[in-house]
Amino acid sequence: MDRYTQVLQELIKNTGLEGASLVSADGLPIASVLKPGMEEDRIAAMSAAILSLGERVSEELAKGVLEQITIKGADGYVILTGVGKDAVMVVLADNNAKLGLLLMEIKKAQDKLKSLV
Repeated sequence: MDRYTQVLQELIKNTGLEGASLVSADGLPIASVLKPGMEEDRIAAMSAAILSLGERVSEELAKGVLEQITIKGADGYVILTGVGKDAVMVVLADNNAKLGLLLMEIKKAQDKLKSLV
């Protein structure tokens, strides 16, 4: 198991997330810890597209460098966080997630991954 996967597994263990993935900026999966049935390639491609659009919106509306995108659906959250210039971490959480704790743990994992990427 590689270091990226270890960081993602630790994040899931500490937060009870449904899954986490590290994706390259061009939409290729780097590492994932996902439930069976979740498609790593689809998550990677969609995440890169969302990140690209989010960066453009943040820039165009003078909000500075994009830090995070949070998507809330009826059944939970998808949170995308940049990891350096070349990667994005995607986490999947259900409605019971404690967002404050989750965001703190995401930041810790982000810092660890930045040192590896």
